[in-house]
Amino acid sequence: MQNTQAKTLGLATLMFPLALVLFELATYICNDLIQPAMLPITQYFGVSPTWAPSAMSFYLLGGAGVAWLFGPLSDRYGRKKVLLAGVLFFTVCCLVILVTQNMYQFLILRFLQGSGLTIVSAVGYAAVQESFEERDAVKVMALMTNISLLAPLLGPVFGAFLIDHISWHWGFIFIALMSLVSWFGLKAYMPEVKPPVEKKPMSDLFGDFKKVYADSHFLSLAIALPLVVLPLMLWISISPVMLVNELGLSSLQYGLFQIPIFGGLILGNIVLIKVVDRYPLGKTILAGFPIMLAGAVIAALGLVVPSLTLPFLLIGLTLVSFGEGIAVSVVFRFAFSSSDMPKGTVAAAMSILNMLCFFTGIEIVRELYSHFHMAAYLLASILIILIWFTFPRRALLKGMRLRAEAEAKEQA
Repeated sequence: MQNTQAKTLGLATLMFPLALVLFELATYICNDLIQPAMLPITQYFGVSPTWAPSAMSFYLLGGAGVAWLFGPLSDRYGRKKVLLAGVLFFTVCCLVILVTQNMYQFLILRFLQGSGLTIVSAVGYAAVQESFEERDAVKVMALMTNISLLAPLLGPVFGAFLIDHISWHWGFIFIALMSLVSWFGLKAYMPEVKPPVEKKPMSDLFGDFKKVYADSHFLSLAIALPLVVLPLMLWISISPVMLVNELGLSSLQYGLFQIPIFGGLILGNIVLIKVVDRYPLGKTILAGFPIMLAGAVIAALGLVVPSLTLPFLLIGLTLVSFGEGIAVSVVFRFAFSSSDMPKGTVAAAMSILNMLCFFTGIEIVRELYSHFHMAAYLLASILIILIWFTFPRRALLKGMRLRAEAEAKEQA
């Protein structure tokens, strides 16, 4: 379901992505505001603090659990209908979690709330990619990322405020209100791209996914997305325990510690927007991963010099986030455009891969953290980044070469 009338950037055309990013911000805040409140929540339900990272991993697993459905549905019935229905479902889940009575019920609702992540990535992102020219789509994605980064920047601070002065329940009420406002904006401004006249039967659903995942070039490019995002995702999930329990920071200090780290991600996206028109698409990925690796190594130096653990963490993770910022939107575009299958299905396949990698990574590091503490996170991040320098990097170079050859043929 490709939109053949891709638009250029302008105030009118930006209203849809701005409405979408408000919902994306709500889905991110649903994690970033709640994570610092997870220690009091575990106390509220009378369970061990080691349950705290599971609130994030179940949230991500929920996104993976429904991605297979939302993307293909949007191919058949239209992006807008599916997106609006998904936003309403997420809003309801944020309200129902207020009446949960134990940790198991809480995690079930976190799983259901995870559908919001898939609505953004499998339906919303596909609509953005179809609505703009290629480089404009990269800029829009980078702009959306910068706005959504208000979540990890402000979420921990607001979460700390909730812990100290009110109750974690109000966080979900605030998130539900944001989601509802987004619904009205999407209803008013999201373009209606009609699905194909000849719809495939839903029985073809798994066959389409099989074709997508059978494409080794697509898989090699798509795996780069969780590789570029996972180090920071692990940080978000494990940092409340690491900074507060292990390193003795207060809730407010924990929130303030995140500001320069996610400021690096914002700066990276700004740099991407400035340079994306100057260089062949993909160059920023080739620069981003080495910067991330350097940052992860610097952060790990805190294991060697304990007296400088916090400065090394701050500098290293800021570099990791900067490297992610100049790479992630281009990584998404390369993977998304590498398959000729229906784009809702492609975006859903990417979302499933991402969420499963995030869930698996967080749960593995959570278990390792109970034995090896900070070293588990830092060494895992280095290993994840190093994986990119193998087959994903080769796939990127192949993709860049194919793009260059296609452009040369068009100019000839």
